[in-house]
Amino acid sequence: MKYVSTRSKMKSSEAVTSAQAILKGLAPDGGLFVPEEIPKLKPAEIERLLVKRYEVRAVDILHRFLTDYTIDELAECVELGYDWFDVPKRATIAIFLNDKMNQPAPPPPADSTAAAAPVEKKVTALLELWHGPTSAFKDMALQVLPHLMRYALKKTGETDQIMILVATSGDTGKAALAGFSDVPQTKIMVFYPDGGVSDLQRLQMVTQVGSNVNVTAVKGNFDDAQNGVKKIFGDKAIRAELAEHHIKLSSANSINWGRLVPQIVYYVSAYVDMIDAKMIKLGDKINVTVPTGNFGNILAAYYAKRMGVPIDRLICASNANHILTDFFQTGVYDRNREFYKTISPSMDILISSNLERLLFHETGDPRRVKKMMDELASTGKFKIDTVLKKKLDRIFYAGFATEEETRATIDGVFKEFARYVIDPHTAVGYAVAEKYRRETGDERPMLIASTASPYKFAPAVLGALGVDVSKMSEFGQLDRLNNISSRMIPAGLAKLDKAAVIHTNVVEPSQMAEAVLAFAKQ
Repeated sequence: MKYVSTRSKMKSSEAVTSAQAILKGLAPDGGLFVPEEIPKLKPAEIERLLVKRYEVRAVDILHRFLTDYTIDELAECVELGYDWFDVPKRATIAIFLNDKMNQPAPPPPADSTAAAAPVEKKVTALLELWHGPTSAFKDMALQVLPHLMRYALKKTGETDQIMILVATSGDTGKAALAGFSDVPQTKIMVFYPDGGVSDLQRLQMVTQVGSNVNVTAVKGNFDDAQNGVKKIFGDKAIRAELAEHHIKLSSANSINWGRLVPQIVYYVSAYVDMIDAKMIKLGDKINVTVPTGNFGNILAAYYAKRMGVPIDRLICASNANHILTDFFQTGVYDRNREFYKTISPSMDILISSNLERLLFHETGDPRRVKKMMDELASTGKFKIDTVLKKKLDRIFYAGFATEEETRATIDGVFKEFARYVIDPHTAVGYAVAEKYRRETGDERPMLIASTASPYKFAPAVLGALGVDVSKMSEFGQLDRLNNISSRMIPAGLAKLDKAAVIHTNVVEPSQMAEAVLAFAKQ
């Protein structure tokens, strides 16, 4: 399996291995690496995964994409990556929302002898992806990526140090820091928007230990941080100066293929678990809803669908920054709009980088993709043609949830399902999934990606449940949520109140490159 860029027609000799793609992060032309072909998964191969544990399923799927890694190497990567998760299944369907009934069918006309239609149960599964060390779905990939990169260094014969640059809207940063902390031959530097992440997300990052880590706040929003990182990657002068110190840049954001490919696994695994739980039979189609910001998580579901997992519609759920909803509904991607800080901050994004990969796969034309990305960079928007829009309409449904709808969903799920608490991002997904059902009448079984522990967003969750948090500390909020919830506080969050703040740097977007060079010289 070789990898090519989304932005240029590469000759076979220019295509790279998965190890090379993982180390480089970005293609030389600024595009994203994608597989030359998407491997297929036959129904019998899906069925064989039924009796396998998560790590074995992961190796099976990863080896189809990462063919230059051996089975044993991949097994070591996933065993080490998932060893410190707090549930054996790693990505767990922890609650089956089968009790929520459809509205009863209207009674038949008075002169009719037909019986009323029976009320059927809706099948909805929440896929809990937050049982890793940082309590967010990013752990599913970012605890494996450092080990994939460690082997990639050996496979390519790379002797320079790799500096990982990350822009985060909250969860990626901590997951990457935890994964790469003290990993040999690497440094990691994380930029996050100052005031643009939750208090607990900030504490998770600024207390991170490790001799090779740096955390720096950026005055601005996530897009400012992400744009700054992209500029550094594209700056030849910076790369040359780093080369003098024997340092090469790479990324742990979902623009890195090694970060994205482990996410495909949990959609395959979830389908298998739904079969195992008798929610569906092999071959039954399901719908998948993903709360979406940078488009990586839902893109992983798209890859699973392309592989052959029976997924019908992909529901792209957005918050008040509903740029993706507007794109799928109108065919125009326009980031020239007001930016909102919401209670689901990991989705507060106006530039969804992984959309580029989708455009490549659905057009098959890297020149068209490059033109759209150039237009986005220069004007802040681009438009797709009607043929492409119709193709995307058959795959995706897009909707968004307001802040009020998000809070109401948290409260509604809590009351209906035995004090089960969801975080605001999961609530956005749940609310949009329900909108999809109401608008389309499609009652196929629904899988909803639950992307973070509610404890990471305790103030918003408690507020939605009617609890006044104005006089509570961050850790008082955790205790209060623990008192009313059916779930325990994750161990990593419970220990934060005793952790020392190590990282206090704050820079303007224009100072990011200078900060990178300073850290490189340490």
